[in-house]
Amino acid sequence: MKFIDIHSDMKGITREQLEAEHRKDLDAQEGFDVHFERVWADPVTGKVFCLADGPSREAVRAVHERAGHATDEIYELPVEIS
Repeated sequence: MKFIDIHSDMKGITREQLEAEHRKDLDAQEGFDVHFERVWADPVTGKVFCLADGPSREAVRAVHERAGHATDEIYELPVEIS
């Protein structure tokens, strides 16, 4: 299942900082059957959006908690077109 989550407290984040935070997710995802695919950021608003594939919202939440940047704003994406 696909999920997108939103972090709202990263105002001013740089590309290098975003890469470092994303690396933390990649390092933490092992054992949760979660794969973080992409990440986007808006440094002006401090919003960061993470796209992940995984078994559940709880698994995505657990990876972010282990990585040190928890979020409760996680949305399942059951409908997709390309």
